[in-house]
Amino acid sequence: MKRKAWIILGIAAMLALSGCGNGGLYKDGVYEGKSRGATSDIVVAVTVKSGKIESVEVKQHEETAQMIQAVTDNTVPEIIEKQGADEVEALTGATKSSEGVIAAVKQALEQAKK
Repeated sequence: MKRKAWIILGIAAMLALSGCGNGGLYKDGVYEGKSRGATSDIVVAVTVKSGKIESVEVKQHEETAQMIQAVTDNTVPEIIEKQGADEVEALTGATKSSEGVIAAVKQALEQAKK
């Protein structure tokens, strides 16, 4: 009986430490962030659902359309996959625009942290 109790406690501790038991890293909601890109400020909206990043939308910018499209097609999915922007690198060929989006997402996620 004691062995089962220890196993259950161990599993519960692992879930709590991994974040699986608390529904994710972030509070649910839509959070906005803003940062400078190559030629303008970039505003993003980050949607968090069930504690996880569900979507990132570039709401406002005056960057070159092709640059933002490249960031939307490449950088944004990586942010969602990695559930954060800390380990996401700037996109070659759209460096300043992607850095602006990454920084804006980081700013938004600061508001969403539990």
